[in-house]
Amino acid sequence: MIRRHVCIVAASLLSLMATVAVAWESEVADLEQRWERITTERPEGERREAFERLAEEAAALAEAHPDTAEPQVWYGIIEASHARERSGLGALDSAKKARAALEKAVELDADGNDGSAYVTLGALYDRAPGWPLGFGDEETAESMFEKALAIRPEGIDVNYYYAAFLAEEGRTEEAREHAERAMAGEVREGREGSDAALREQARELLSRL
Repeated sequence: MIRRHVCIVAASLLSLMATVAVAWESEVADLEQRWERITTERPEGERREAFERLAEEAAALAEAHPDTAEPQVWYGIIEASHARERSGLGALDSAKKARAALEKAVELDADGNDGSAYVTLGALYDRAPGWPLGFGDEETAESMFEKALAIRPEGIDVNYYYAAFLAEEGRTEEAREHAERAMAGEVREGREGSDAALREQARELLSRL
């Protein structure tokens, strides 16, 4: 009788854990879809408030699941997008929040959600102001891009952002190579619009090199 009771309790706990997992996965998918729509459909001047609201929801989800990498990754991506739409200290504050979430994500998952965390970290380290105001650092940015490339070498996003970084560094031939790889990459399911936009940006970058 006791053994049967233990089995029932264990089965109930497993069922509850599965329900919780499905809940956060559904919420992450919703955040991803809404981020995609804001990124690809909203006019530039209307994105800031939309990203601000979405970042608040993403932060709450990440806080509710502190030991799960994917909510941290998506909070980091959304907050980084919010940072791009802000200016001054507000932008830096969002960038720091994004970095913290993404660094936590890669501690939980070495692949950083198929390299997405490393791509965004690379862009953050590339674009943020350097010490003493910010955390920008060219060597760290390149290290993050290289980690993302090791995981997803043909990714449109990592190749475009790395190409842009290399172009800024005056490394034209390397920038051209990665811009071409970005143009040849395949769009990801659920990221069709944003990947297509990055492919077009890679084409424009290549034309200037």
